[in-house]
Amino acid sequence: MNFLAHLWLADRTRTSLSGAVLGDVAHGADLSMYPRALETGIRLHRRVDIATDRHPAISAVRARFAQGARRYAGIILDVVCDHVLARNWDTWNPQPLPDFCARAGHALAADSAWFVHAGGRAVNAEKFAQLLLSYQSAEGIDRALTRIATRLKKPDALLQASHDWRQWAQALTPQFEAILTDVLITATADDPARAQVIAAAPAQPPNTPASSVGSTISSADLLRPIK
Repeated sequence: MNFLAHLWLADRTRTSLSGAVLGDVAHGADLSMYPRALETGIRLHRRVDIATDRHPAISAVRARFAQGARRYAGIILDVVCDHVLARNWDTWNPQPLPDFCARAGHALAADSAWFVHAGGRAVNAEKFAQLLLSYQSAEGIDRALTRIATRLKKPDALLQASHDWRQWAQALTPQFEAILTDVLITATADDPARAQVIAAAPAQPPNTPASSVGSTISSADLLRPIK
């Protein structure tokens, strides 16, 4: 998952938007220097990355890359996932994408000091919102892949590997709901009560054991837009 998908997941799980993106910047196992909300978001980001890489639908598409290009498949598919999510945004979020992107940009800008602390750059709210919005268009994805390529030792190799990214987007689109469902389950596996919040299900009776909360939550509940 790339920025937009991680932010969508953070919003669904009521965790830190900034932490969802800091997961790409912060390094090391010791995160005690970060506020608790950011630490939770960073750790969630890492769990989601692992779950996404291991997902059967992602693995199947990765296997279709030519052998020389397969080493870049993870990078490319992360960006492609954001494109699929952005193109179908209204299916899974009632807040218009421009409004969500603006909200995320302001949240990250407010925590800019922590991005700098982690070795990254301060976040400009407007520019970051525009970046997220750009994932809706093919041109925006082309620009994103080009920016990523410039940070690699062999930029042409990634650009060549990403030549067919539209084909991979088409392959992932019908499976994307299953991917989101599984990622949400992973995100809430250690916190059933949080799964209940996501599903917006009827309130449980007082003193309901935590292990039973969310046990009847379906994939439709998990993906139902929060209103």
